[in-house]
Amino acid sequence: MIHLSTADPGTGRRDADATKDTILRAARIMLARRSYTDITLKAVAEQAGVSAPLVVKYFGTKEQLFSRLLTFEADAEELLDAPLEELGRHMVTHALTRQVEQRGDPVLRIVFAPLHSGHGDTLRANFQSQVVSRLARRLPGADTAVRAELAVGMLLGLCVMYGIARGDAVRAATIADLADRYSPAIQELITGDRWTGGGAPAQR
Repeated sequence: MIHLSTADPGTGRRDADATKDTILRAARIMLARRSYTDITLKAVAEQAGVSAPLVVKYFGTKEQLFSRLLTFEADAEELLDAPLEELGRHMVTHALTRQVEQRGDPVLRIVFAPLHSGHGDTLRANFQSQVVSRLARRLPGADTAVRAELAVGMLLGLCVMYGIARGDAVRAATIADLADRYSPAIQELITGDRWTGGGAPAQR
């Protein structure tokens, strides 16, 4: 349980902001694990380690809270935060590490878009513009849009097997081993000679 200090107004504001961030992260993780209709404010509070009334105090209703979570901007920034020539391995390692540490990768919540009531269309549109199109803009060479969609699709497939289907063999492997096996195929879509001609510069 997080207790907010009232001894100093500045400290109180910082504690409140930190608590809000914790709640938002918890709700984002919940969206990566179950459908919108199955999520309760109590469950979000438990995930965040705070009381349910505190969630209501800061965010109001469930609808108001989750309206803040239909963006992938911060998640995409972390997922794609690597030099282009290292990006395939970074994407695999980052996504699987998030699943181990947080029991859900926030980017994976796109898998549940059909279950998120009226939020699903917004979630899909934001995923396309903020994750897939962001990757496509970084790719050199030809067919960047389809390559970005295929690369992200491959990553999501691995994440589904690891975190949702929970394949025994995949989960028994280390993340480093899975990155060794899986990331070359994603990297080929990102910087492969077939697309870049072998001479296109890497872009940030």
